[in-house]
Amino acid sequence: LFHWQKWRDICVGDIVRLRKENFVPADMLLLCSSEPSSLCYVETADIDGETNLKFRQALLATHQELVMICEEPNSRMHSFTGTLEWRGETYSLDSERILLRGCKLRNTDVCYGLVIYFGGLCVMGNSYPGFPSQIFLVLLVTSLCLAVASGFWARMFQEKHSYLSALYKHTTPAQQAFFNFWGFTILLSIIIPMSMYITFEFIYLVNSFFINWDLEMYYAVKDIPAKARSTSLNDQLGQIEYIFSDKTGTLTQNVMSFKKCCINGTIYGNFWWTQPRARSLPRAPAACLCLLQGSGLTWSHHGEKKLDFYDATLLEAARRDSDPVLREFLRLLALCHTVMVEEKGDQLVYQAASPDEEALVLAAKNLGYVFLARTQDTITISELGLKRTYKVLAMLDFNSDRKRMSVLVRDPQGTIRLYTKGADTVILERLPDVSSLQRFAEETLRTLCLASKEVSEIEYSMWSRRHHEASVLLQDRARELDKLYEEMEQNLQLLGATAIEDKLQDGVPETIQLLKLGNIKVWVLTGDKQETAMNIGYACKLLTDDMEILEEKEIR
Repeated sequence: LFHWQKWRDICVGDIVRLRKENFVPADMLLLCSSEPSSLCYVETADIDGETNLKFRQALLATHQELVMICEEPNSRMHSFTGTLEWRGETYSLDSERILLRGCKLRNTDVCYGLVIYFGGLCVMGNSYPGFPSQIFLVLLVTSLCLAVASGFWARMFQEKHSYLSALYKHTTPAQQAFFNFWGFTILLSIIIPMSMYITFEFIYLVNSFFINWDLEMYYAVKDIPAKARSTSLNDQLGQIEYIFSDKTGTLTQNVMSFKKCCINGTIYGNFWWTQPRARSLPRAPAACLCLLQGSGLTWSHHGEKKLDFYDATLLEAARRDSDPVLREFLRLLALCHTVMVEEKGDQLVYQAASPDEEALVLAAKNLGYVFLARTQDTITISELGLKRTYKVLAMLDFNSDRKRMSVLVRDPQGTIRLYTKGADTVILERLPDVSSLQRFAEETLRTLCLASKEVSEIEYSMWSRRHHEASVLLQDRARELDKLYEEMEQNLQLLGATAIEDKLQDGVPETIQLLKLGNIKVWVLTGDKQETAMNIGYACKLLTDDMEILEEKEIR
């Protein structure tokens, strides 16, 4: 039996039911949800500013009787270490099973969670206590009460001391109370840390309206005006000397388009179009149309947003299905990811925490390898119309140190294979020819290398036992898992590379040029390889021809 409860009254061990658009009131272990395989979608914008939806998934074992052991509360929002004991079995818990306080439940009707931290023990990444606002409110309420009391006192004073009424003949008690309100506000302003805080706040408040009213800062495409979220923003803007900017999603649109790929040494993607120019291109070959229709796609679907890749040679090669490297390449795109899929009518809607992964999955779908469904331990795809289900044995997660992710699967024939995709810098030594990557980088495209290998039953059995032991550790779990991941991701066979385009935001070059004219120094941080970063720097006018470009080895 569930009943409504205030956040402050929630305790560790409580079972909480959340509905769509609810905010998570405490750090909770996800037990189950109304979605298939107990999936749950959350938005963490109020914590880390990230607007892409993230998915969380409950353990299959969570039911009624369980014992949970977890680390002490800390400020590490993106990591969590714990174990779950149930019916003699020990299960690993990580951040993918946890709902943090402040997240909003999205695209999920109902979910249930077990409270593990509450109140001040929760991680509230960017919660603002509003201390100055509370002090200001106390000041106003106190001044108002004193002003009302002074008005009553003035009226009684005039009635009892008529001989002094000449002093008050020009003002009524109400007027005196009004003037006294401002007098008390000034006198009591010492309770605020800054003596002139009130005066400054009123000035900043009025000036911030001019930012909101600025027509030149209005974005007509999305009907979004400028909004000053801080009253002191205009004062702070005048003190800016350096701007440190991320590239993806800040300078760029964070809308990824699959542009080119290199498979077994052959580069594909020499022909592409955008939707308005589609009529000027020749009609697609009949073979391409057959392939698309056989995969449940239509030619109009082929040209949807984010899909401006087209190469008849690659489509024909995929249809013939005679190249084992190409087959493994496309299979990897459909299997090695964290994308979730939802069926809406006859359409497949993909939900991805990373737009890069969504672009790769859409590219695979476009070439006949369609990601259909995911459960706790299986992934189902359609390979040129043939439905195949792969058993997921392990997910080797991506992080900023590894710069790659892998999935270990057992195919329907019983063969165990490892599929890996990652930055070229971590798989570079396995590349016999890097000319295609350099070519992609010169076109400001984001590159990923794809590789795979077959794993023997004996090797997997030994590795799986050690992996389970490491996954339930409460100390040094991440380090031990990284060692095991590194051990498994050896002796890979390179399949190819992908190139994805992330276009610049409108007006970025002009904005950077104006900032530089204002003597503001602009720094941009990017994880791209050096050639890509340099070309993007020239494209957004951050770099110019008269600059001397220093490489890391030259600086050292």
